[in-house]
Amino acid sequence: MPAKTLKAPSHLTPETAAWWRSVQEDYAIEPHHAKLLVLACEAFDRCQQARALIDAHGPVVATSDGGMKAHPAVAIERDARLAFARLLRELDLDTEPAAERARPPALRSNTRGG
Repeated sequence: MPAKTLKAPSHLTPETAAWWRSVQEDYAIEPHHAKLLVLACEAFDRCQQARALIDAHGPVVATSDGGMKAHPAVAIERDARLAFARLLRELDLDTEPAAERARPPALRSNTRGG
């Protein structure tokens, strides 16, 4: 039975909760898809939180020896961005049918003799 009656989790930002509601209204979401949707929403919010930290403090921080290293939020943003993209792909919310090929096309640099 579709889980259209589920409410958006209260810990989501208003923007993400609105997206949650639109997905619930526009698609027949099964309970296992609802769990993926929660994870996708959480990943999106985490990505936005990390982005805000990077915007506020910059992409690098000083080390104790006077050098520089990537701000820890850079990795958090990257990981959350990848998780969101993968979860979105798993949810398959596109209205167009998925491509029939099992793998993406090869890059030109990876083809032999080209």
